[in-house]
Amino acid sequence: MGRIAKRLFVSLVLAAGAMAAAAADFPSKPVRLVVPFPPGGSLDAAARLIAAKLPDTWHQPVIVENRPGAVSTIGVDYVVKSAPDGHTMVINAWSLIVATPQMQRTPYDFARDLVAVVQTAEIRYLMGASLKSGVSTIAELIEVAKKNPDRLNYASPGNGSGQHLYAELVKSAAKINLTHVPYKGEGPALQALLTGEVDLFFGTTGPLIPFVRAGKIRALLVTGARPLESLPNVPPFNTVYPAFSIDGWHGIFAPAATPKAIVDQIAADVRAAVLSPDLSSRFREMGFESTGVSSERFGEIVRRDYEVWGRLIRENNIRAD
Repeated sequence: MGRIAKRLFVSLVLAAGAMAAAAADFPSKPVRLVVPFPPGGSLDAAARLIAAKLPDTWHQPVIVENRPGAVSTIGVDYVVKSAPDGHTMVINAWSLIVATPQMQRTPYDFARDLVAVVQTAEIRYLMGASLKSGVSTIAELIEVAKKNPDRLNYASPGNGSGQHLYAELVKSAAKINLTHVPYKGEGPALQALLTGEVDLFFGTTGPLIPFVRAGKIRALLVTGARPLESLPNVPPFNTVYPAFSIDGWHGIFAPAATPKAIVDQIAADVRAAVLSPDLSSRFREMGFESTGVSSERFGEIVRRDYEVWGRLIRENNIRAD
């Protein structure tokens, strides 16, 4: 082995040793899990459930820190600029990682500045129809929309939201027209559906399921590959439109330079937390399915979703509020 090769080998060994030592010492202080929204939402609730589990393993507190604003970019940018040592991370939903940067400028490049640490859950969305809409199945929706292209409309919590994007995905898959009516938040959008002010709404399953069971709205479609246990007769999106198969999710991200050994440790510990029976049950009540997908696989999902949603955004000229 030549002198240069020896030096390179020694450098690699030392670097590997340093990373292993850093992982062995992690966490060495309290960990901050940033939520880029105000307290009280479903993502905030998920973060607090995870944060409550991890101190049993890490023997350090995990502090949930809300840093809302600018469609989550303030909180994400704060983490991007934090030390890449695993002690500051952000939990965020798919649309705000892979879609928002394609609809408006952000101060960071997610592919360059962030590492996908662990997918914490899949987010299931339910397409609900008002009783006044005149449709009770996805087949009826398509039939009505094709006969009367300007008749049906749908609500969303705002331009560029995940609910908006999924409704646009249905439009593209079914080749129909639906008029978008944006509201300021999921609550007002759901209320508009219940009163019949709008015909359709793609909402997270947690808030919609009680109204479906009570007969106040009709469930047409649910995202994902599997039926909901609570509504087994509602067809999954992936079986109706397999070519447009894509799931919503939320997950944890860290600064890109975070050592892989630390990323892998966090991923393993968070996976154990979200797959625990009690947390999985709580997630299910909120409309989430615990996953705990590894960093490598999660990174692949993020890159794939960036491309899929990017095409939809460009083809439909979608912009964020």
